Amino acid sequence: MNIHEFLASPPEASKRTGPHDRIVLSSRVRLARNLRGMSFPGWAKKPERIKALETVRPAVESLEQMSEAFSESMDNLTALDKQILVERHLISREHAAKNAGSGLVLNREESLCVMINEEDHLRMQSLRPGLQIKEAWQAIDQIDSLVEKKLDYAFSPTLGYLTACPTNLGTGIRVSAMLHLPALVISEQINQIIQAVNKLGLAVRGLYGEGTEALGNVFQVSNQMTLGELETDIVERLNKVLAQLIEHEENGRASLLENKPKVVFNQIGRAYGILANAHSISSKETMNLLSLFRLGIDLGLFPGTARSLVDELFLITQPAHLQRNYSEKLSADERDLLRSDMLRERLRSVSRPHTVPATPTSSKLDKPTE
Repeated sequence: MNIHEFLASPPEASKRTGPHDRIVLSSRVRLARNLRGMSFPGWAKKPERIKALETVRPAVESLEQMSEAFSESMDNLTALDKQILVERHLISREHAAKNAGSGLVLNREESLCVMINEEDHLRMQSLRPGLQIKEAWQAIDQIDSLVEKKLDYAFSPTLGYLTACPTNLGTGIRVSAMLHLPALVISEQINQIIQAVNKLGLAVRGLYGEGTEALGNVFQVSNQMTLGELETDIVERLNKVLAQLIEHEENGRASLLENKPKVVFNQIGRAYGILANAHSISSKETMNLLSLFRLGIDLGLFPGTARSLVDELFLITQPAHLQRNYSEKLSADERDLLRSDMLRERLRSVSRPHTVPATPTSSKLDKPTE
């Protein structure tokens, strides 16, 4: 099956909802596992990588949770296919660079994904919309237990699960969430927050993980170490920190509206004005302006406009998704022109922001519980 026929359409994908999703865009739990007696993918020769793929792939495909999954070798996917998967956060940028000897198994709901021969033989991940760290952990823990019955994992009684990168050694778990934090950025509190989170042993990264920029005021928060701590403790610790970050962002939004309303209205109004009227706009600028537009919707400045519209625009204005709609290869300048055309068309029915906000979803009702 073609990957584009399998994936949910952007409008469908943008309508997925979860707890506290006005701030927490998604939750993810990833487990790194390797096969006993086989070289790590980065060290293995092509025949050994292919052997590992032929061992792992059928074991994953046979799981009940993967009964209608999309399964493919990476060399059978085009560069555009891979980039679309990256833009949807279903695979890593590193896995998108893989070819023969690497593969992908993705379930029908797009909530379970197994990357084969990325940095490790298996990178299994569970994805959920909103704040659902515990649910994501329970789902991937079940998958891991089932796969372990079929495959012989590389495991040390003293070190735990053996991984290609020392920072994944032990439990092999990486727990993360993507957060939209525009108020903390506007109020210039974000650096202070990042430093505080880092002191707790957590990492804060950009939109696409390590080494990437926080486009659209979206930040990834994840654990750094996996050795010497139980998986459930890591999940619980991150969940508590996320609850605090949600509260800080909610308080930041309320404080800005109370103390600097003109600053907020100005930034959101300018963002709307450019998005709705520009005739050439880059992907980076679009992401940053859509972030402010999304904040405006959350604050009630665009009554009647659904947040899912912005989430869809976040997706379809990215380079690979934009290119997907055109048969000929587009240059960056051509994408900028087409992106602006799309934005003007989609925002034609959206009225200018109300300077007196309608009552947004109550932040008190949305307050997370620890």
